[in-house]
Amino acid sequence: MSLLSRWAHPHRHGGGFWFCGCSGLPIVPEGGGSTQGHRAPVILKGRRAPAIDVHAHCYFQAAIDLMGDEAKGVLPPVKGVQEHFLQMDLQLAARFAAMDRMGIDLQVLSINPFWYRKDRDTAAAICRIHNESLAELCARHPKRLAAFASLPMQAPELAVQMLDHAVRKLGLKGAAIGGSVAGRDFSHIEFHPVLAKAQELGAMLFIHPQSTPELAARFKGNGWLSNVIGNPLDTTIALQKLIFEGVFDAMPELKVLGAHGGGFLGSYAPRMDRGCFVSPQNCDPAIRLKKKPTQYIRQIYFDSLVFTGEALRHLAAEVGSGQIMIGTDHPIPWEDDPVGHVMATPELSDDDRVAILGGNAMRVLGLEI
Repeated sequence: MSLLSRWAHPHRHGGGFWFCGCSGLPIVPEGGGSTQGHRAPVILKGRRAPAIDVHAHCYFQAAIDLMGDEAKGVLPPVKGVQEHFLQMDLQLAARFAAMDRMGIDLQVLSINPFWYRKDRDTAAAICRIHNESLAELCARHPKRLAAFASLPMQAPELAVQMLDHAVRKLGLKGAAIGGSVAGRDFSHIEFHPVLAKAQELGAMLFIHPQSTPELAARFKGNGWLSNVIGNPLDTTIALQKLIFEGVFDAMPELKVLGAHGGGFLGSYAPRMDRGCFVSPQNCDPAIRLKKKPTQYIRQIYFDSLVFTGEALRHLAAEVGSGQIMIGTDHPIPWEDDPVGHVMATPELSDDDRVAILGGNAMRVLGLEI
C-alpha cells in the first residue's frame, strides 16, 4: 500500500491529500485560441519553450491532523481551498487540467511551513509525511511534478539530516522554508549548518513567508494587509539579512529562491548601498561584505509573481533574466496566465523568455521535460 493510500482519510473530504485551491479559469493565448482547455504551446526560436512553475502548493491531511487544535490555523482564508478536498486521482486530474489551461508543463510543489512552533518530534513527523508523500507523487508523475522538501527548522541538526535524505534518497529538489523560524532569522549562525548542507547538495532553498507576525496589530483592518504587505515584506527582510550578515560571502554557491518576486527587494534594492554610508554606526565593522549589497541580488533567484509586465521587466533589469522563474502560488488564484505574463513583458528577448518560462528552472533545479 502506498504512503498516500495509507494516510488517506476517506471520511474526511474524500481523501488523504489535497491541493489547496484552483482558479479554474480558462486561458486563451494571444493570437492563438485554445483546444479543449489547453493553452497553446509557446514556440520561440523555432522550438517549443517548456513552462515550469516553481511556486505551487498542496497539503496532506495526515500532516495537518498532527497539528491538533492548531490545525484550524493551517488553511489560508482564501478562495479555492475547502472545495478541493477530493479523492487523490480526481484531484490530480483537476490539477493537471489547471496546469494545461495555464500552459504549465511541470509544477514544483511545496508546503508553506505551518509547524515551526511545534515540538521537535511532531515537526519531524509532519515533515516526514510531506517528504515521503511528495516523493511518491513525483515518482508517479515525473514529467508533471517535482517538489521541495519540508524541514523542521526549529531543530537545525535534524533539518540537516532530513534535507540530506530528501535530496539524496527521495529526489526532491531542495526545501521550502519560511521567512523566519517564529521570528528567528535564517541568517543566524544556528541555521548555518542547514544552509551549508543545501550548498553542499546544490539544493535550492525556497523562501516562502508567513506574513510578518511582529506587525500583526498594524495589519488588522481592510485589505488583507497581513498578506498583501506582510508576505513580501517578510521575504525582503529574510533576503536582506542573508546579504548583510555575510551569508552569501560565506556560502557563495548557496541557491536561494524568493517567493513573490523576492518581495520588495528588487524594486528598492539600491537603498541598501547607501545605508552604511549614511549611518555607519548602524553597521557592524566586523562584517565586511566583499561586494556592494545590490550585487548579491544577482546570485538570488526570484519567482515571476509580480503581476504586471512593467514590474517583471524591472525585476529582470535589476536581477537578470537568468535569475527568474515562473511562480504562480497555484492553486491560490493570484496568477491565472503565467505564460502570458512572461510573453507580454516588454523588453525581454526571446532568450530571456525561454529562460524565465522554464530554462532557468531546468538548469538550476536539474529538471527535465
